Amino acid sequence: MKKRDLRTQEEIDQRWLRAAIRLAREHMKSGRCGPFGAVVTRNNRIVGMGWNRVVATGDPTAHAEIVALRDAAKRLRTFRLTGCVLYSSCEPCPMCLGAAYWARVARVVFGADRFDAQAAGFDDAVMYEEYRRGSAQHRLPVRQVLHGEARAVLKEWQTLAGRVMY
Repeated sequence: MKKRDLRTQEEIDQRWLRAAIRLAREHMKSGRCGPFGAVVTRNNRIVGMGWNRVVATGDPTAHAEIVALRDAAKRLRTFRLTGCVLYSSCEPCPMCLGAAYWARVARVVFGADRFDAQAAGFDDAVMYEEYRRGSAQHRLPVRQVLHGEARAVLKEWQTLAGRVMY
């Protein structure tokens, strides 16, 4: 009998998710990183890696998924990560999920969920709740000003030759 060349999608997902979990554990133990890790793959190879670096860098956006997406974009020399899969040790927060959409990844696979993160002291659930409300009910005051002037810039951009859509 021939050795099977292709793994099942479940086996592939588990392999790369375990890599993300290893990154989370390894870097969490340093005491300067949160318990989150992520990898980006393309064609069953890692093209980006990241772990939570919020405290280490003083950057509130340095979540594992963002760091991994940035690493993949740099290595692949493109902001379009089509055909890539984002593996995260925990369900991406709204910011990271938004970044995955902007990057145009094909799929997201995660381990722990937002409720596990909340039980560990992270407040992602608060953000999910905020998004369910309209902007008028957000706890963080959000106010629109100079709509016409700001919209004019967008209209000008639409007329630029050679603009790159993202």
